[in-house]
Amino acid sequence: MKIDSHQHFWKYDPIKEAWITPEMAVIQKDFLPQDLKPLLSQNNFEGCIAVQADQSENETHFLLELARENDFIKGVVGWVDFKAPNIEERLEYFSGFKKLKGFRHIFQAEPDPEFMLRNDFCNGIGKLAKYNFTYDILIGAQQWPFVTPFIQKFPEQHFVLDHLAKPDFKKSDFTEFEKTIQSIAKNPNVCCKVSGLVTEAHWHNWKPDDFKTALDIVTQNFGSDRLMFGSDWPVCLLSANYSEVIALVENYFTSFSTADQKALWGNNAVSFYNLEV
Repeated sequence: MKIDSHQHFWKYDPIKEAWITPEMAVIQKDFLPQDLKPLLSQNNFEGCIAVQADQSENETHFLLELARENDFIKGVVGWVDFKAPNIEERLEYFSGFKKLKGFRHIFQAEPDPEFMLRNDFCNGIGKLAKYNFTYDILIGAQQWPFVTPFIQKFPEQHFVLDHLAKPDFKKSDFTEFEKTIQSIAKNPNVCCKVSGLVTEAHWHNWKPDDFKTALDIVTQNFGSDRLMFGSDWPVCLLSANYSEVIALVENYFTSFSTADQKALWGNNAVSFYNLEV
């Protein structure tokens, strides 16, 4: 059982997808299930998790509709306004959608690096566990100092760290990254996605060794039972195609046990997102 735990779909709109800048022209187009399905099949993946890329409930419904139409989309990570006074009502509503597994907010887009610690935002996060929703943590280095205090507010909440917390693979110093990962991984309710690697490296000039130190750090701290593979397709196309992303991760984990590899490639995602496969 192989599950791609992190990918995106969109109908490209230059206003809605304003984050896709001119140097990212390769992804300035539609990416839909019919584009991903053959890639999954070619690489022996049974399914995927579709993750929000736009901060609106319309995005959540868009992904849920795609999941309804395509069985290989096993789950959706959507968006909801956690600061809203009626957040519990919205979570109650979304709990009626079987394939909606959890939510995400794009912390790195917030001007305030401490946004995740806001009382109104945390009020919403505190209601997720009641409905068995997961939460994907998307951060960059500017949010590293605040993520452990955020996580520790919610010991019963199931979290997963997207993209290894986005270390800069263009640099060789991973000291602060290691401290951050050590701190996060001490919380047993947090998993980590081995995803988004190539987009944080030199897009057209990376090599596998660029990622070894960071991968060593996350595997040593999270252990094989809390890691899951994600392609970050189509964003990965800025730097590598789908098969190249898979090969990069395969090569690193080739010496791990069969059980550890099965956990990484699918079993952990099935368990974390409570997938029906």
